[in-house]
Amino acid sequence: MLKEVPATFTTIGLLGKHGTPLVGETLHTLHAHLRARGVRVLLDENTALTYPGHTMETASRQEIGTQCDLVMVVGGDGTLLNAARALAEYGIPLAGVNLGRLGFLADISPALMIDRMEEILHGHYLLEERCLISATVERNGQQISTSTAFNDAVIHKWNMARMIEFETYINGQFVNSQRSDGLIVATPTGSTAYALSGGGPILHPTLNALALVPICPHTLSNRPIVVNSDSRISIAIIECHHDRAQLTCDGQINAGLLEGDQIHIHKQNPPVRLVHPADHDHYQILRTKLRWGEKL
Repeated sequence: MLKEVPATFTTIGLLGKHGTPLVGETLHTLHAHLRARGVRVLLDENTALTYPGHTMETASRQEIGTQCDLVMVVGGDGTLLNAARALAEYGIPLAGVNLGRLGFLADISPALMIDRMEEILHGHYLLEERCLISATVERNGQQISTSTAFNDAVIHKWNMARMIEFETYINGQFVNSQRSDGLIVATPTGSTAYALSGGGPILHPTLNALALVPICPHTLSNRPIVVNSDSRISIAIIECHHDRAQLTCDGQINAGLLEGDQIHIHKQNPPVRLVHPADHDHYQILRTKLRWGEKL
């Protein structure tokens, strides 16, 4: 269930990339500023383990999810992906301070962090909802794993030169059988990640859609397709030569696949809610990160 977003954030969680000195310094700066403003601050206990000697109040992910109005994620897009999956069930808004490379999701720069924090505390921000997907592996009629993805769920070969063969179904209807290196099922958020390098379309983050992008298909007419995100997608593994295929969610969670396995993918509720600066411009981010218009 989605939390009601309060007019003023009174309890804010902090979650950071593990073991990076600059992240530790940024967390301390944020903590000091928020405490001076009278905001209660809870530091994620897993994050705290890598920064010994701190004096911040710590909490579990469950406590952060139930007690906080907002979570500030310090790191890069990978850190925010992890936080989004971990806190998804609580419907808590997330804002990202970018100490990574790309910054499609974590879009607050460290140099402007305090100014942006003040704007957020005064209610000047954009709140955006983005979809998550759930991917379940079924083997011999039994569910053997279920994972959540914010960017994408990818069925792919590994550790071999041969393609895998699989069938795709959407809402129970047969779409096609293909031999390829795999298939990317991407959310609009993930459309600028692995799916983009595979030739998939860029989807606006607010679209109610999923992109199915084949990876190096044997048949060159096999192209990406876009479906409604309420669709239920099923992939049946026909041939993958023993355990040489995997399901990977967000590039961070892996499950081995065997011939005969079925992967079921569908939208998961509640959505992820991202807090952006009030002047957030999605197209400006695309221009900057993808270097559109640069002279070569």
